[in-house]
Amino acid sequence: MSRHVAAHPYSWPFDGDLTPANTALVVIDMQVDFCGEGGYVDKMGYDISLTRAPVAPLQRLFAAMRAVGYLLIHTREGHKPDLSDLPANKRWRSRQIGTNGIGIGDMGPCGRILTIGEPGWEIIPELAPQPGEPVIDKPGKGSFYATNFELVLRTRGIRNLILTGITTDVCVHTTMRDANDRGYECLILSDCTAATDLGNHLAALKMVTMQGGVFGAVSDSNAVIEAIGPVGFRLA
Repeated sequence: MSRHVAAHPYSWPFDGDLTPANTALVVIDMQVDFCGEGGYVDKMGYDISLTRAPVAPLQRLFAAMRAVGYLLIHTREGHKPDLSDLPANKRWRSRQIGTNGIGIGDMGPCGRILTIGEPGWEIIPELAPQPGEPVIDKPGKGSFYATNFELVLRTRGIRNLILTGITTDVCVHTTMRDANDRGYECLILSDCTAATDLGNHLAALKMVTMQGGVFGAVSDSNAVIEAIGPVGFRLA
């Protein structure tokens, strides 16, 4: 029996083959540095209420998907403590934002910014991975570059990706585009993603729907919960 998520511009996945065996929820970079008080985004002067907006919908989605056996995969962006994998132009750019001149690798309120092992690099406690859920550490924006992400997907037999996290226009979109080119069937959730600029968030979602779904489809957490069941999680 086929199963679809109500989505735009088409019901997702395209072939109706939606099961816990072939589908994963990908949660991108819900880290203190991106959505926590005192983190990198906060210190750059952005409104972290925007990047924290997905937290509550994700908590509800986590509960529903875990209850019926779907795989959750989490990602973290960060660099080695010696910064050997941090390009010079990326570090330079990061220091131009805001007024304090502090950038990636520098000390901030949550430790060294976007540096592996520091408090700001950690996933926020509200969305902490459970034992057995893969965590992909990445040095860049996309989840495939310089990581074992695709190996994890292939090993688990995953071909449908439900993409969530932050930011919609940067790390989430980069991952979605890379996944689409590799043949994965992608769904991005509007209420479980966010950007530091609302206009960018909305534009990034619109880009997905162009040309009949050039990168996949757009939906929300309620539609996913409706599609996967069980009855206890269905909406009234």
